[in-house]
Amino acid sequence: MQMLFAADLGGAAVRPDELVRSYWDELGEPEMDEGARDFATRLTVGTLAHLEEIDERIRSRAEHWRISRMAVVDRNILRMAVYEFLHEPTPRTVAINESLEIARRFSTYEATQFINGILDAIKRDLDRERPQEDAVAHPDEEEPGEGEGDDQQAEGESKVASSQ
Repeated sequence: MQMLFAADLGGAAVRPDELVRSYWDELGEPEMDEGARDFATRLTVGTLAHLEEIDERIRSRAEHWRISRMAVVDRNILRMAVYEFLHEPTPRTVAINESLEIARRFSTYEATQFINGILDAIKRDLDRERPQEDAVAHPDEEEPGEGEGDDQQAEGESKVASSQ
């Protein structure tokens, strides 16, 4: 989220590769697991690469809100989650839960409700268009073995349900 925030403030002049390198060199947590670093980088670069598609999804569900008028933190939490919905194998309910945790930390209570409403509506749209089992896995990740993906999704959904 911090990299997307910086990219948003920097505008079109920011190159994703420079943004990522600069973030990890100057602000990144050195003790962070390599897999988590790769995932954060992939979310950032992917979100920036698909920004038009992502913003259109958000616009379709953010009634009476222009994206440019949303708080920078809030719009980038939304963007990151929608990218994850569209291009990562993460169960959508888990992506929403993680987005809400970030919103609770970096934004306001009202923003958390706003973000939850928009993400839930987009999730319902995507569930009709493309059920979760059709989510696109990242090419660098191993495909789960037969039946493993269902267990992972059920586990993620039960974690979300137990935290609510």
